[in-house]
Amino acid sequence: MAATKTADFTTEQLRLAEIFKALAHPARIAIMEYLMRKGTCVCGDIVLELPLAQSTVSQHLKVLKEVGLVVGEVDGVYSCYCANQAYCCAVMEQVDVFMKTLTKGGCCSG
Repeated sequence: MAATKTADFTTEQLRLAEIFKALAHPARIAIMEYLMRKGTCVCGDIVLELPLAQSTVSQHLKVLKEVGLVVGEVDGVYSCYCANQAYCCAVMEQVDVFMKTLTKGGCCSG
């Protein structure tokens, strides 16, 4: 089997890759930083914070929502978004384990 087939990888590897891919854009990192800094749901404020069009911000939010980093709801013409803090903490733990695995016996070990 070719190494590129998703069946050849663990669920954890696939999920971590999805999260890294979702965060692999500076606008999405800025959105996550803003949402975490605010600590509350925001509506149109994200567009005011970034030098991007509303439609572009919406597309970035969609990517972040798809992987679970952001939650949001639409109420008529308004959309409110929050960082999914519990999930972000779980992701942080998973990334920490991953990074520790990489450094065992490698160049970064004591």
